[in-house]
Amino acid sequence: MELQFSFYKKLIKYIARIVLPLALATAILWWMYRDFAWDDFREALTHKMDWTWMWLSFPFGISAQVFRALRWKQALAPMGEHPRHSTASAAIFISYASSLVLPRVGEVLRCAILRRYDGVSFTRSVGSVVTERVIDMVMILLLSFATVLCQIPVFIRFCRQTGLSMDSVFGQFTATGYMVTALCILAILLTLVILTRRFRTAMRTKGLLCDLRDGLLSVARVDNLPLFLFYSAGIWLSYFLHFYLTFFCFGFTTSLGVTVALMAFVVGCFAVIVPTPNGAGPWHFAVKTILVLYGVDATQAATYALTVHTLQTLLVAALGIYAVGVLAIIRAKNTSETPYNK
Repeated sequence: MELQFSFYKKLIKYIARIVLPLALATAILWWMYRDFAWDDFREALTHKMDWTWMWLSFPFGISAQVFRALRWKQALAPMGEHPRHSTASAAIFISYASSLVLPRVGEVLRCAILRRYDGVSFTRSVGSVVTERVIDMVMILLLSFATVLCQIPVFIRFCRQTGLSMDSVFGQFTATGYMVTALCILAILLTLVILTRRFRTAMRTKGLLCDLRDGLLSVARVDNLPLFLFYSAGIWLSYFLHFYLTFFCFGFTTSLGVTVALMAFVVGCFAVIVPTPNGAGPWHFAVKTILVLYGVDATQAATYALTVHTLQTLLVAALGIYAVGVLAIIRAKNTSETPYNK
């Protein structure tokens, strides 16, 4: 009986971690693109899209992850942990690529990679990752606040010129649209509950608590705080430019301007909190909704969201494959040198 209970418990965890996120992403994507004109989509990719701007956006997608690796190394240094830059960068690349399959697994995996290849304390690195996420959340909240303040006059003027009211805005939502929004919010709350329970379980180990504390407080002891802030700003500026430059790929988004791009970017950042692979589904829904709000045709908005998310996801996957090769080289060096030689 106990063995059977253990089996069902593992099965439920498997469903919660893998099946449900994939099912949620699939359901939202199916709903959004169920009547999509795929022939028009292929036409847009081959003849109506300016690929130059897409290629120009890719370096910023890479630099965001490189800045994150540099910031992570700096956060670990006060604890006496000094991973190689190549290892830290590869760990970041693989963490994002792995999250395409299993949402949120990348945060744990990148700490395990540093432990395996450079001997960095796993729990200390986890603590530093938690600190990173807190800093990122503060930055995105500040960015959101600034964006909303900038957009209030624009939104008021837009409403006056078009006669748009909040009732008409929300009237564009179908019953299914409200259902998708509710499911996304529910998924976020469920993820927070699961993470809180796991954190409480981990706190039962005294040594782990001390290492996590060191990781959380490491930022206060960094050698060069301005440089740490520069890396943090570089991460989010790179993310935004990675997104904003894609506005120039299509004629229907080119003229929208940087403030609309900021609004779509911020809403998209909150959408990826929903535990689906790389935010697939919720991100499409959020970005499309913002573009439609600013007058873009629904089909064109869906085309933009699908194109940008797909190509940027392929970039993440390519970086993950590259990182696997880098780690293979590092592993070969480790076998011929002293273990954890830094």
